[in-house]
Amino acid sequence: MTEQELLKIKSDIDRSKSTVSELKGQETALLAQLKEWECTTVEQAEKKLKEMESEISVYNEKIEKGTEELKAKYNV
Repeated sequence: MTEQELLKIKSDIDRSKSTVSELKGQETALLAQLKEWECTTVEQAEKKLKEMESEISVYNEKIEKGTEELKAKYNV
């Protein structure tokens, strides 16, 4: 191998190390966010998301029903 080939390989390795470091930082941040929602795995987070979406749906229905009742009550 030539010196230039070795330097290119070294450069590629350095870039890869940097990328790995960035990805580990992102992983740490994402895991911290999961913990805020009391989740330790992606599967738990997906389950939590479905539960929250269901709750939002119930609240939306209550809001729509309340709005319709107010419109009927005040003839709007």
